[in-house]
Amino acid sequence: MNIRSLLALVAGVAFFGSQLLVWLYAPVEATLGPIQKIFYIHMPCAVWSLLSFFVVFVASVAYLLRRSLFWDRVAGAAAELGVVLALLALVSGSIWARVSWNVWWTWDPRLTTTLVMWFIYAGYLLIRSLSMQPGRRAVVSAVLGIVAFLDVPLVFYSARLWRSIHPAVFGSSGGGLEPEMKLTLFVSLGAFGLLWAAIVLARLWQMETADRIEARIIWKEH
Repeated sequence: MNIRSLLALVAGVAFFGSQLLVWLYAPVEATLGPIQKIFYIHMPCAVWSLLSFFVVFVASVAYLLRRSLFWDRVAGAAAELGVVLALLALVSGSIWARVSWNVWWTWDPRLTTTLVMWFIYAGYLLIRSLSMQPGRRAVVSAVLGIVAFLDVPLVFYSARLWRSIHPAVFGSSGGGLEPEMKLTLFVSLGAFGLLWAAIVLARLWQMETADRIEARIIWKEH
């Protein structure tokens, strides 16, 4: 069993365990009821989307310094997963908002900056899909990956910089989470992290394989 398969297996077990905690261990929130449990999906999706875009930033800097296609692939894989996770965070947040605030969407600073971030990185992926020479595309993507990261800290600090109705989970008062809820949240964050790593490794293997096949086809044609 290779490292990709082993990590995928561990991630699957961890995710299953986290869901057991969500539905069988964590208490039901008194005000929102069972719908509050979407929080254990929403929060990890939001956190790992931001971490994904941080990886895009680091990998983009590394590519410009070393010009290794490995770092370009890392940036691409992390961006793809980050866009998916950010979308899941927005969708799950809208479900939460409908029950908590009686609206599907509100132009709250945290929500608005997150939506802008999603569009920026969706555009980043669009740039990566354009037909260009691999080297030029990697350079353009790396520059965009660095510039795009400017919005990520803004998303993180938006609830503190502007008046926001978005709840602060890890505030000075602990965010109002019971110990069982905190444990479930941290386990969910870890499970999503393992799943993130497994998917990124699988995507890197796919990208490398595709590049090798393309290079072999070009070599045969010439």
